[in-house]
Order: sequence, then C-alpha cells, then structure tokens
Amino acid sequence: MKLENLKPAKGATHNSKRVGRGQGSGKGGTATRGTKGAQARAGYEHKIGFEGGQMPIQRRLPKFGFKNPTRVEFKAVNVATLQALSEKLGVKEFDVDTLIAAGIASKGELVKVLGNGEITAAVEVKANAFSASATKKIEAAGGKAIVIE
Repeated sequence: MKLENLKPAKGATHNSKRVGRGQGSGKGGTATRGTKGAQARAGYEHKIGFEGGQMPIQRRLPKFGFKNPTRVEFKAVNVATLQALSEKLGVKEFDVDTLIAAGIASKGELVKVLGNGEITAAVEVKANAFSASATKKIEAAGGKAIVIE
C-alpha cells in the first residue's frame, strides 16, 4: 500500500450535481433554486432561527422561570448519614475531605449538614454550612459543628 494508491471505498463518494449548465442538462435555468427571491441569489445567508418570515420558534414559545446567577448550591448531608458513617468507619471527626473519601460528596462541592435523622455519636463536623436543627442535634450529642469558609 502506497500513498498514491489510496482512494475512498467503493460507494463512499458521490459525483457532485452539476447545475445551471443549460436546459439540456435538466438542471439549467434556475439551477434547482426555485424562482426569484433572496434564496435564488448568490451570497444568500439567512439569520439564525429565520423561518422564511414565519414567526420563529424562539418568539412563538413563551419564556418562563428564572435562573438566579448568584445562587450557591450545597450538597446536602443529613446527621443520620454522619451517624451511620461514624458507626461504620469509627470516625469521630468529619470534614469535606472525609465525606469525599466516603463517596458522599464530590470534589469541589460545598457541603451543608441538615438535621434529618438522629445522631448519638459525639462527632466534630467541619462543613460549609449547617441548618439550625443539625447544629442543635450535633451539640446535644456532645459534638461540635464548625463552619468553614
């Protein structure tokens, strides 16, 4: 096999349609562009979303909702999850890295501890945010809830 012997597989290419070469070709005259109008002319470029003068879909459909650009999203972790991890792994100090290692949070996520469930283990928890009920439950069990930046 040599470079000069390479060619596309059989049936992979098509001959281009030669239009506008006289009436005898069957594709002369308007060269398959229809009659008159901008689309029949050379250099025609339509705008994105243009539907030939029909009201385009982005204007037909109503907009709704609101995306808050300053929203801060947290990964929610319940105190019941911390209790289960404490029993399973025997860990007494939780931080974001511990939760990432346990597969509960992903790298780069902010963690918020919520108060769903019960906690009996006296654990020290370092997270980005705490709900009031989570703080109350952790401190009632003899632990600490420490907010990190």
